[in-house]
Amino acid sequence: MSKADISPLDRSLARICELCPLCRHARRSQQGIAYSIVKNVEMSLCPFCRAYERVHGRKAHERAEGRPPRSST
Repeated sequence: MSKADISPLDRSLARICELCPLCRHARRSQQGIAYSIVKNVEMSLCPFCRAYERVHGRKAHERAEGRPPRSST
C-alpha cells in the first residue's frame, strides 16, 4: 500500500497501536508473553495492529529500525 492510499482513519487506528501498552512492550522486549500474544493475534483480531502495518510497513510486534533491544535488568 502506497503512502497515498493510507487514510486518516488508518493513521488514527495505527496511533492507538503505537500507544497500546501490550504492543509497545512487545516491540521493545521482543520476547515473553506480550510478544507472543501480539505476534499471534495482530492480523486476525486487532484492527489497530492491521492499521499499524499499513501505515508503518512492518508488523506491530517488530522493532523499529535503529532501536536497540530493551535490557531485561
